[in-house]
Amino acid sequence: MLGSRQSSNLVVGLMSGTSLDGVDVAVVEIKDQMDTLDFKLLHFTSLSYSQTIRDKISTICNPKTASIEEISSMNMYLGKLFADASLKAIQEAGLSSKQISLISSHGQTIFHQPEPKMIAGSEVTSTLQIGDIGMIAEKTGIMTIGDFRTRDMAAGGQGAPLVPYTDYKLFRKEEHGRVLVNIGGISNVTILPKGCTETNVLAYDTGPGNMIIDAFTSWATNHTQNYDKNGDIAAKGKVNEDWLSQLLDHPYFQLAAPKSTGRELFGEAFAKRLWQEGERYQMNHTDKITTITALTAKTIAMEINKFIKSANLKEVFISGGGRYNKTLMRFIANYLSLDVSVYGIEEIGMSADAKEAISFAILGYQCYKQRTNNLPAATGANNEVIMGKIAW
Repeated sequence: MLGSRQSSNLVVGLMSGTSLDGVDVAVVEIKDQMDTLDFKLLHFTSLSYSQTIRDKISTICNPKTASIEEISSMNMYLGKLFADASLKAIQEAGLSSKQISLISSHGQTIFHQPEPKMIAGSEVTSTLQIGDIGMIAEKTGIMTIGDFRTRDMAAGGQGAPLVPYTDYKLFRKEEHGRVLVNIGGISNVTILPKGCTETNVLAYDTGPGNMIIDAFTSWATNHTQNYDKNGDIAAKGKVNEDWLSQLLDHPYFQLAAPKSTGRELFGEAFAKRLWQEGERYQMNHTDKITTITALTAKTIAMEINKFIKSANLKEVFISGGGRYNKTLMRFIANYLSLDVSVYGIEEIGMSADAKEAISFAILGYQCYKQRTNNLPAATGANNEVIMGKIAW
């Protein structure tokens, strides 16, 4: 239960995702009254990683190229970078550090293993986010909360997805069902059935989001473009339906929820294999990008279509970088049943860019208040837990 008296706190939320673009920073006012949380976005900014840093993170995300020294060094370096980004955002918001209650950082995921591995006769799942919270707290002088996913995993969950907790708190409707879709490097959905409770929420990763599209675009343009801006390249090509059908046979798409995935399954090695498959189909670069864009769209739409009737779904709201890919948005709408409308998430007062950073601000605030902040229906955890570790 949330507190009965109204309170207002200023929180900085940090999000660095699987696309490795950089860190998003949201300065958020969180209003807390009775059984409801509300928020106001005061300022949002993004700090892009340099190509050198992107390459270093990509290297340590690959077990074959990672070294302990590089992981350790990047953990501390990103902590400093996140601290600098936080201070910059606070200043740009016209605030001082003393006015901020806490910083809540997702960290940069470099490894996520939701499927158990046997170690000395015990099954162990694991995840690793870097960007040391001790460094952030020291450099900013602000209490910092981070490392959320491990507690959910300790309770038998997959440690993901975590944002559906805030989706439920902020966007559920009594009148009809809604779907919240975030398209970052990986795509995920939150299904909020009509009048749902926490136990009715469904949320999981559907598969690749922008990750493979971005890789294909970079290769097709000889690294002059890192992403397909507005979906302009994909709009010029044709979907190879035979190849798309084959791609949809991937085992991940057949798994039942809860499920989560990441760069380990749909990263660079997977993208390179698909790029070579496209060559065997004698496809030009544009058609490859169009078809892989259709893969992201269809894997999202297939999951939503499963619940349209049972959850009385009427609205789909899309956030993340994929929100700005017009071709991807059009494909999703085309693959969905006709009685479901597709919008950008700004239609319900949330910034498409800032959504995940805002969500982690709220998750960190709930940890600070010693309140449970996972959603077992989404992660598969055995029970509710308080996620997050604190650097005072």
